[in-house]
Amino acid sequence: MLNKAMAKKTENTKSGTINIQYYKSTIGYSKKQKDIVRNLGITKLNQTVTRIDSPGTRGIVKKVPHLLRIVE
Repeated sequence: MLNKAMAKKTENTKSGTINIQYYKSTIGYSKKQKDIVRNLGITKLNQTVTRIDSPGTRGIVKKVPHLLRIVE
């Protein structure tokens, strides 16, 4: 299973982009978490955006894993 996960990660790195999906509302969460979602350019629930695959972008998504997910 680990090899499969590494293959997917390598596959994404080659393309240089990741798809981020906003799947849960920010209602009831802090302003900082709402700002993270908004600054990614996400405005609607279930919206998917494409961003450059970098450690910084992945770190942003890891700050709010209960609101955002990386879609393969």
